[in-house]
Amino acid sequence: MAAGYAWFLVLGSVLLCNLVKTLLPAISSFLSKVFQKDAEHEMEMRIEIQGMKQELSSISMMDEFARYARLERRINKTTDKLKTHVKSRTAQQAKIKWVVNIVYYVLQAALMISLIWKYYADPVTVLPSKWIAPLERLVAFPSGVAGGVGITTWLVVCNKVVAIGLQAVG
Repeated sequence: MAAGYAWFLVLGSVLLCNLVKTLLPAISSFLSKVFQKDAEHEMEMRIEIQGMKQELSSISMMDEFARYARLERRINKTTDKLKTHVKSRTAQQAKIKWVVNIVYYVLQAALMISLIWKYYADPVTVLPSKWIAPLERLVAFPSGVAGGVGITTWLVVCNKVVAIGLQAVG
């Protein structure tokens, strides 16, 4: 594996995972819009409430109390219905965000485990032993090759470097 492309494969996988992680909020928002078609209904309710409030402001409370009270009750009822609707939509958005995050982390874990499984015995790259002398066995884990960098160490280093790089860019 040291002479091959595995270091690039691991780095690319880590970069892709971190890029997708930064896009999770946008993905959640998109899926919320796709699955929730109630935005038009909410907008209609808001417009209806505004119209009723304008009508209410044009009515004299002293002269037409019964009509004023009926309209006020209708406004309150529609407002309560809108609040309930918004609350349920918000709860559904939270569920969608949660599911998207869970799916992402499961897929990321599966990818990392498959990379570790495939390249368990081979070092990703081989460095001169002097460079990593005190930590040679730890860095070589799980391959055990002297001077080698194991897949787990390479994944940790790549994750950290990519996260710092993306944080600096974004």
